[in-house]
Amino acid sequence: MRLTPSGLLFRGRRFPVEIGRGGITGTKQEGDGATPSGRLHILRMFYRADRIVAPQDWAEPIGPRDLWCDASGDSAYNHLVRAPYPASHEAMRRADPLYDIVLVTDWNYPQAEPGKGSAIFLHQRRRAGYPTAGCLALRRDHLIWIAQRIAPGEPLEIPLRLGGNILRGSGGGKPPALNARDKA
Repeated sequence: MRLTPSGLLFRGRRFPVEIGRGGITGTKQEGDGATPSGRLHILRMFYRADRIVAPQDWAEPIGPRDLWCDASGDSAYNHLVRAPYPASHEAMRRADPLYDIVLVTDWNYPQAEPGKGSAIFLHQRRRAGYPTAGCLALRRDHLIWIAQRIAPGEPLEIPLRLGGNILRGSGGGKPPALNARDKA
């Protein structure tokens, strides 16, 4: 899987994709809104069993108490935790459909370095042109197609520069500010 100027290339198909509002960076930091460049890998897949069928046997259901810790000083930084959890986190079980399928990358995971960024996922987009907080986001049907075919350990290439240009989000105006618990 490779990010290209025209979308995410996977198994011979190209999919429109949204990236972080901070573009792509080679120096990812927690809260910068940027998508990290490099060779990442897909390690885990989560899904909402109350909303969709498991895309594959290795997909893990998201439970009502599942959270992802984004507190860089916490021992569980950039890991799945369960509620109640005192440190900063985001809910994996969201009211909106953004995390109905989540592909977890190995960016700063499972060995997390404090402040280097957390929750770098592939998930459903809000809408075309709406950037993420650092993840890659796809149309629902495209994400499902990918999730049904991807293998654990699948590489994901995110180049810092594409054709001499730094890739930015696909536009669509400035989105509203994200709150602390809305990292997607």
